[in-house]
Amino acid sequence: MSTNHTSKIIHQKSLIVICGPTAVGKTAVAIEVAKHFHTEILSADSRQFYREMNIGTAKPNPAELAAVPHHFINNLSIQDTYTAGDYEKEALAVLDKLFQTQDVAVMVGGSGLFIKAVCDGFDSFKNETNESDEAVIERVKSMPLADMQKEVARLDPEYYEKVDRNNPRRLQRALEVIYITGKKYSEQRTGEKVVRNFNIIKIGVELPREQLYERINHRVDEMMKAGQWDEATALYPHRHLQPLQTVGYQEVFDGIDDKLTKTEAIEKIKQNTRNYAKRQMTWFKKDKEIRWVNAKDILNLDVLLKNQ
Repeated sequence: MSTNHTSKIIHQKSLIVICGPTAVGKTAVAIEVAKHFHTEILSADSRQFYREMNIGTAKPNPAELAAVPHHFINNLSIQDTYTAGDYEKEALAVLDKLFQTQDVAVMVGGSGLFIKAVCDGFDSFKNETNESDEAVIERVKSMPLADMQKEVARLDPEYYEKVDRNNPRRLQRALEVIYITGKKYSEQRTGEKVVRNFNIIKIGVELPREQLYERINHRVDEMMKAGQWDEATALYPHRHLQPLQTVGYQEVFDGIDDKLTKTEAIEKIKQNTRNYAKRQMTWFKKDKEIRWVNAKDILNLDVLLKNQ
């Protein structure tokens, strides 16, 4: 593999962030880049943290996990409470250790708020909504206005005193941030980005929408063949837990509850995953530091790191 461009990033410790929508092919490129630099991968996919959720979260397969050391995969139980603030602290600790012996580390995932926590710092979250954590978004969007008012009043009475209580969008934004970060919305300063002691290179992987949607539909079919319905059924008794309020599981639960037929549930998974990918792209396109590369070029390291 050519190294024409790779030397440009080794003037200091560097974190290469591979991001983009679900099913676009981020895992393959992250492994290729990590192998090239003889380094390790930090997962920033909030659904892959959980040991009990395997098929429906499209975790790297055993061969991929064996090819490169991975962090933050299977590190939690669905019973655990975990926030973006927790991830920031733990990911920075892993990077500090890695950079003692490595010049480059790789982060890969589609959970925008968790990536932002590491790259920009926790205090930069004020007024952000997490367009990539669909579990929280769907949970909050489904809440009646009265329930949102009660939750904000309970979790952040200071903000509740100031907010327009009849504005569901403002209440929704506050609850999204509170649930994911674990801190009161009123406590979060409109902070500037922190300056990390390492270089950050952000690479977005994308495809034309039609091709991405085709890949999503195919992936769902393959997941079903691999046993996703059975995996979700086994987790049905825990359906109230937040990690399971997510695509690929909620639809199966609706099937078990006879709200959908199995065929309808599978089609709903495809539709909701496509919507999730759209929200991820909305989030990532706001970040002007991301350089976008077509997925067909993802294994060409020169293309990936050009002009970095």
